[in-house]
Amino acid sequence: MPTPRSDFLARVSARGYIHQVTDVEALDAAAATGTITAYIGFDCTAPSLHVGNLVSIMLLRNLQQTGHKPIVLMGGGTTKVGDPSGKDEARQLLSDADIAANMAGVKQVFAHYLRFGDGPTDAVMVNNADWLDHLAYVPFLRDFGRHFSINRMLTFDSVKLRLEREQPLSFLEFNYMVLQAYDFLELARRHHCVLQMGGSDQWGNIVNGVELGRRVDNRVLFGLTTPLITTAAGAKMGKTAKGAVWLNADKLSPHDYWQFWRNTEDADVGRFLRLFTELPLDEIARLEALAGAELNDAKKALATAATALCHGEAAAAAAADTARRTFEEGGLGDALPTVIVPRAELAAGIAAYELFRRAGLCASGGEARRLIRGSGARVNDAVIQDENAPITAAAVGAGGVIKLSAGRKKHALVKLGD
Repeated sequence: MPTPRSDFLARVSARGYIHQVTDVEALDAAAATGTITAYIGFDCTAPSLHVGNLVSIMLLRNLQQTGHKPIVLMGGGTTKVGDPSGKDEARQLLSDADIAANMAGVKQVFAHYLRFGDGPTDAVMVNNADWLDHLAYVPFLRDFGRHFSINRMLTFDSVKLRLEREQPLSFLEFNYMVLQAYDFLELARRHHCVLQMGGSDQWGNIVNGVELGRRVDNRVLFGLTTPLITTAAGAKMGKTAKGAVWLNADKLSPHDYWQFWRNTEDADVGRFLRLFTELPLDEIARLEALAGAELNDAKKALATAATALCHGEAAAAAAADTARRTFEEGGLGDALPTVIVPRAELAAGIAAYELFRRAGLCASGGEARRLIRGSGARVNDAVIQDENAPITAAAVGAGGVIKLSAGRKKHALVKLGD
């Protein structure tokens, strides 16, 4: 890729966001000489986005910060179909009520990352159900379906991989790329949008939209994809043993979010600092050059900066303080996950494995039993080895809580309730 002239492509290239671009020189020229409008679509398949969506969100943020206009497209219509990209089987079909509830949760996160309003570079949020729900089937096929080649659609990874694995691909799902291409055309007509962005698995869908705009309206449109983000160990970004790393605080506490970033593998620190924070590149170069125990300072900087973007500076500072007091000083952090247990129940005693499960430190009773048998569980910093040992109100210590620890990095508090 030649050295970009536009601030937008220069910034996202330097920070590692770019995987593929259609006609990069023409896009760079457009971004260098005026304000461009770009969008990314987000289907409403869950009540929150997760860390796997964060590269796309940060890309929209960088777009706006370099003087351009972002569109957040809510997939109220396409969620009813289901994107087959990267999936081994069809998504579960959701009701209109489920989609609306999920959309309400998904919308919350963008207020932390984008500035919305009516200005030339203010972000807007639209819902593709506004046009997809009202399409007439036969006219749509005649006007737009004729521009899609089945032969070519079969070569795109979202279709090809499913067929090669001999896994069913419904006609419903097969239509997804047509609808996504039509979204791009509608946004170009309604909002003068010229750029669609997304993950690398969306390349085929994006190219279809670029070509549809050219064939139907003789429009010049562009596409840009980000690389698939995996950890140094090869794990998919956004997934942990405990499940998805959600961006909404009601799905994952700021403390747990901070701790996720604090646990970043050594080899990923520099890359994640560039992608998921706004620290200057020279400061990132200094941090990623740290070695040994000092590299922990870089991980803390990553955790605090990433949490500040998602949950605010106050929540990030509180999470960092809780981690310091809990892990470095052996104290109790106010932001630790807390479970309330009725006083009467604790008076009778709760089996240790059950209390660890209930506190969320283990996903199941079996996992809690294994943790205790392996000497990985502590109550008030004392190792316990009897998985059935009753934990009673007598264990309540400083601050009126019981501190539970699973290993060195996972902690929770038990408080008495009425």
